[in-house]
Amino acid sequence: MNSVISVLKNSFKSPEIRKKILFTLSIFLVVRIFAHIPVAGVNLVALKNLFDSNQLLSLLNIFSGGTLANFSIIGLGLNPYINASIIIQLLTMVFPKLEALQKEGDAGRRKINQYTRILCIPLSILQSIGMYALLRSQGIIGTLSPLSFISFVAIMTAGTIFLVWLGELITERGIGNGISLLIAAGILGGIPVLIGQTVTTATAETSANILMLIAFGLAVVVGIIIVNEATRQITVFYAKRVRGNKTSGGQTTHLPLRLNQAGVIPIIFAVSIVLLPSLISNVMRAANQPSLSQISQNIDIWFDPNGALYNIMYFLLVLGFTYFYTAVIFNPKKIADDIQKYGGFIPGIRPGKPTAKYLNYILTRITLVGGSFLGLIAIMPTFASQLTGVQTLFIGGTGILIVVTVVLETFKAIEANLVMRNYESFLQPK
Repeated sequence: MNSVISVLKNSFKSPEIRKKILFTLSIFLVVRIFAHIPVAGVNLVALKNLFDSNQLLSLLNIFSGGTLANFSIIGLGLNPYINASIIIQLLTMVFPKLEALQKEGDAGRRKINQYTRILCIPLSILQSIGMYALLRSQGIIGTLSPLSFISFVAIMTAGTIFLVWLGELITERGIGNGISLLIAAGILGGIPVLIGQTVTTATAETSANILMLIAFGLAVVVGIIIVNEATRQITVFYAKRVRGNKTSGGQTTHLPLRLNQAGVIPIIFAVSIVLLPSLISNVMRAANQPSLSQISQNIDIWFDPNGALYNIMYFLLVLGFTYFYTAVIFNPKKIADDIQKYGGFIPGIRPGKPTAKYLNYILTRITLVGGSFLGLIAIMPTFASQLTGVQTLFIGGTGILIVVTVVLETFKAIEANLVMRNYESFLQPK
């Protein structure tokens, strides 16, 4: 706790870091202002009742920071951008040109980000149309004229692009990853509403269950921090090199492999995918076709948030995305080549391919532990809600996981900026 307070004090003492933090906070304020600007023609009371009666829509609303229940102009949130990122990441495994771009460093990543932004536009349009079909089927919005419909879709799409732009501004000029911070800020923005609902509906009979859920939440926070900071240390020796009268090398270091290499990304990706069946079901139901309505009912039964299929799918998606994203950001072959290049070796393992195979062996097993933990955290709130009967805290572990992970990553970014500032002041001529 003292270290956290010390980091905050030192960050505000630095004019540059203080400017970045204040810039990030100002972006949050802008997002919250836009979150309360509703789209015209929507019955907000009926919309709120719809979201209160549908757990999946409530989950989607919390991830958007309450903007969907208000149906603000940024109501779609960052979901289209997240889906676009998933598609682009999958395409990099199919198309060699995209894979080559990913390996080109900053220039390649900027190009891939540009493709992601372009793909985000049609996905936003499709999701806007699906949202309009859902609202019209529920009588929340009337039938729009062609011009009004185009305006509706354009406003919702522009809102998502605006959020993406703000997120990239935070990444460029603020502190931490802008997209992750906006998602975490959206969740935090929805928590006061959940607390208010829980308090107003609390009774003497449910107070013990609420206290149990609070204790459960604190335990989840502690577990997330432990797993997020846990690493497997692999010893690496560097042989001595003698060049003339100079001797170099002969050191022993450790290669830290994090238990959760992918961070918060798998849970965000999994949430985006697991919500798709419900959205497709709502679009089918709006078509007023008997066959499609029957399929829609079957989808609702299969993917009931309290059902086994939904939770198994959710768990497997989190685990799968953990492996996938770990493979994207950590390349055992490259690490093995770098170790060999500088004369290093892992005791008992030959340099080159055997080292890469060994690193992949270790990474596969620790990722299984980290991914399984993320998956359990994702589905555990469903069972906790069934056990205690407190449904207003449905977001539970998923929201806590994202918020805690993003906060930890942001603090690390602040510490990195402080270290960089200290080095810069040390290197400046006096």
